[in-house]
Amino acid sequence: MSRSTPKTSSLVGRISISMNPDLLVELDRMVDSLGYESRSQAISDMVNQQLIEHKRELGDDVMVGTITLFYDRATRGLQKRLSDLQYTHIAEVISSLHVHLTEDKMMEVLLVQGPAPQLQSIANTMRALKGVITGRLQLMAAVIPPIHSSKRAPKN
Repeated sequence: MSRSTPKTSSLVGRISISMNPDLLVELDRMVDSLGYESRSQAISDMVNQQLIEHKRELGDDVMVGTITLFYDRATRGLQKRLSDLQYTHIAEVISSLHVHLTEDKMMEVLLVQGPAPQLQSIANTMRALKGVITGRLQLMAAVIPPIHSSKRAPKN
């Protein structure tokens, strides 16, 4: 029988955390209500979210995420402006989906990838348009394979 070497991704580091008993009770309630398997899983998820936020605020890392917009489709020219912005940022906007929620309200979700500050700028520009009711950028510490490359194949 051969012995396999454990993969690096299966290794974990251990730390010890001290916390106020009231905070620990609240943590246990959250672990139960959200269905985490353990405190460690919940705390790892929280730390991961904080690291993503830190990268978003300070870093220039390439990240993947979504821009979710809720807007009034009756606002004159808004859909064209949103479409034009997506085209202007075609390297970052991978895909979009829009859903008619009511006669005049729409939700649009854009899949985006790029440097975090650039994605934040795109989201801010879209969110500031007249007729956009609310918008949110949600980033993850992951990347997807590039859809296209800036290098073109040589012509024959």
